[in-house]
Amino acid sequence: MITSYKYEGKNNEELLIDALTELKVTRDDVYFKQTTEEGKLFKAKKYIIEIIKKEDVINYIKKYINEFANKFGVKINSEVRESDGIINVMLVTENNALLIGKDGKNIDAIQILLRQAVCNQTNQNIKVLVDISGYKNKKNKNLEFEIKKICKEVLNTKVEVKLDPMNSYQRRIVHTVVSEFPNLKSESIGEAPNRYTVISYKE
Repeated sequence: MITSYKYEGKNNEELLIDALTELKVTRDDVYFKQTTEEGKLFKAKKYIIEIIKKEDVINYIKKYINEFANKFGVKINSEVRESDGIINVMLVTENNALLIGKDGKNIDAIQILLRQAVCNQTNQNIKVLVDISGYKNKKNKNLEFEIKKICKEVLNTKVEVKLDPMNSYQRRIVHTVVSEFPNLKSESIGEAPNRYTVISYKE
């Protein structure tokens, strides 16, 4: 279980400072969600802050992975780090191919399960990225390389190219690469899981 610390007060900024002081942490050490309750009749507005320590989230993820490994009878070494509000989980196993799955479907499923588990525990939308032995990193670099080749092709021919359906993260990579070419534009079309991207020339 991940402990959530809840504080209430009449001043939003002071409430956060007081809460961090009491917990002996800084803003960089926690995730926090701020909400307000409108006052009724003569009662003032009330501010509510829920705080989760990043250290607790990381420990929960490590425990979750260990339980997952035991359940499926596999040995998994994990490295969990937080950076800029994102938790990166690197896994290494004796059978990486099994956990990665065809076209990375298993690793995507693991990421969805882990992210949902963290969300249920914290009641906050914390981004969790899972990779296995650098598989996703290599795949993303290969995608960037291929998209750059396609961009150069579209520049030369001025004929638009329709890409295969991709997940939201991969489409974001496509849009980022295309944005580096002033005379090109990209547009995502359709609904998941068949949502695809078109790269086209612009004057």
